[in-house]
Amino acid sequence: MAAMAGGGPRQCRRLEAEAARAVLGAADTLLFDCDGVLWRGEAAVGGAAATLGRLAAAGKRLCYVTNNSSRTRVAYTEKLRRLGFPPAEPRHIFGSAFCAARYLRQALPPGAAAYVLGSPALAAELEAVGIPHLGPGPAALPGPAPADWAQAPLDPAVRAVLVGFDEHFSYAKLCQALRYLLRGGSDCLLVGTNRDHRLPLEGGTGIPGTGCLVKAVETAAQREAFIVGKPNRYMFDCVVSEFNIDPARTIMVGDRLDTDILMGNSCGLTTLLTLTGVTTLDEVKGQEGGSALHSSIQDLLDHLVRCLVFCNCWHQRCWGPQLLPQLCPGWLAACPAHAPGPARPAEEPDGLGGQVQEHHHLLHNLAE
Repeated sequence: MAAMAGGGPRQCRRLEAEAARAVLGAADTLLFDCDGVLWRGEAAVGGAAATLGRLAAAGKRLCYVTNNSSRTRVAYTEKLRRLGFPPAEPRHIFGSAFCAARYLRQALPPGAAAYVLGSPALAAELEAVGIPHLGPGPAALPGPAPADWAQAPLDPAVRAVLVGFDEHFSYAKLCQALRYLLRGGSDCLLVGTNRDHRLPLEGGTGIPGTGCLVKAVETAAQREAFIVGKPNRYMFDCVVSEFNIDPARTIMVGDRLDTDILMGNSCGLTTLLTLTGVTTLDEVKGQEGGSALHSSIQDLLDHLVRCLVFCNCWHQRCWGPQLLPQLCPGWLAACPAHAPGPARPAEEPDGLGGQVQEHHHLLHNLAE
């Protein structure tokens, strides 16, 4: 597919180790998703802890931005330590539970309470910012008939329904959430921690994510929730409020195109996609309009510095993580604004022309 960049076609060029180091060298802050990127369940992704250790030793600021609302910031620091990652302080953790509590503290009037479909961790983050709440834990229907369910007492202080990951999610809770939203109308906020539909676990398995629960409440209430987690930039705004970071020198590392990568792109960050979590190679191919990545691509995550990078550019017509029409292992299509070095001839594998349209973005296969 011929195109012109600076008067001539740009070729796909192999990304050498020196160029990979340049990508990381240009960044001073890295934002990491956790589930599916650093670990799956209670097992760390191979090489992840050592890679973050090297990044920390090189003076990089490491922050953790996760849609998972089932842990407090303190609990995340403990898990990082337990799995061998560099030490982290709570202020470096931006979970959706913390961000939801921060949002409600700003949005609710003094003394207002939240009805919570969520975990003890979500309740703890609300308590930490002084927001009264009710709802966590198991709940039973208040009687045998629908008329009983519709007449259960409601707390007059509730002005928000907050939906997070809730292992005790039930029809009784769904009924109560709907009743609070119907009673309060637009004055009762509907807030979700995230829309992730699946949480990755060890062995390639997964469980339903919070997005399934948020969708149930939205469907019952016939209204849309405000989502504090990725891809909403509110989570990134929380990071910016704590650290004076430059988006142009920040990398977002995640395993989902529709949350991690999308948030990074909308915030002007360099984005790095791993294939150890939710997004699969087939889904990446789907983003390319049917053109396939070469089937010989193997393990892209010997460690986190060996993976796909979608490098944003914000000049002229460029926008978003547009994948290239033709790709193969170890090759890079260079946007003129982000080429890692002077052009050099490169061999083209059979069947792949290696030319790309003007202003398409970098796709790096980072090597050690």
